[in-house]
Amino acid sequence: MTDVAGQLCAFEYCNVKLKGKPTMKKTKQSLSCFDQTLPVGLHRRAGRHELCRLTDNELPYYSSNGEYRHRIPRKLPVDYTRKGDGEKIKRGELHKAAPKAEPPLAGAFKMRDNPPNTLFRKLYERGDLPLQILHSSSKNALAWKVDTRKLDYHHYLPIFFDGIREKEEPFRFVAVKGIEDLLKAGQGKILPVIPQLIIPIKTALNTRDPGVVNITLQLMCKLVESEEMVGQSLVPYYRQLLPVLNIFKNNVPNIGDNIDYSQQKHECIGELVNKTLELFETHGGQDAFINIKYMVPTYESCLVR
Repeated sequence: MTDVAGQLCAFEYCNVKLKGKPTMKKTKQSLSCFDQTLPVGLHRRAGRHELCRLTDNELPYYSSNGEYRHRIPRKLPVDYTRKGDGEKIKRGELHKAAPKAEPPLAGAFKMRDNPPNTLFRKLYERGDLPLQILHSSSKNALAWKVDTRKLDYHHYLPIFFDGIREKEEPFRFVAVKGIEDLLKAGQGKILPVIPQLIIPIKTALNTRDPGVVNITLQLMCKLVESEEMVGQSLVPYYRQLLPVLNIFKNNVPNIGDNIDYSQQKHECIGELVNKTLELFETHGGQDAFINIKYMVPTYESCLVR
């Protein structure tokens, strides 16, 4: 199984040091590593849906021929064709595009608010997590101060899953690496905690941030494969998890006959969604496919029936 946290650090180093891409900007609430994160307003909620507030001019109207139409901008005198414009249009010197009456954008792919107010960040800054980052020459790891098999998974695993929507370091690395370590050593302790993981996973998906959704999908695959019966226990929660997957299912770039050399980075969300749904069906039992099909109508079974 791939090391998601290790790949994040490697790709971040490659983008910043080798490719010269700018580093991720910190939020206004994040201060130095010795200070606590400033509190966030109560009105800011991760993945919050903003209502589409339209004015009277943007609302459709009922036309005389019995159809709903959207208003177009009023034409000005300069918008009409004048004498001599026909020759200019033929020569390609003049382009006058007619205004289109279109409804406002729904914003299904638009990134939503993701404030730095996770419980994981608060506990990490306060020093309540029994771990520290172990820096080495090859890759970073977590040095646990307690045996992970003796941890209370009902308390710690939901906290780490709450931190997967973090985009700043070291919070993102610690949250992702902590989940991987807990899933690896938690045989027999993961299944009872599944109901507590639904809300953090749903919140991370609802941010609709490609980077956050990418990490969340990879960790969902590891969660399904971590223990037996976990896939079947997720079936009742498909209504909370799969709507966002249905949105990004066809989000696959069309590169023609070119070769995608960055497949190891798992940057294509559409392929990750298909892989996640296939794992859900494989490990979800006999009722998994019909429930996936209900939420993602374009999904086709990967099993021979």
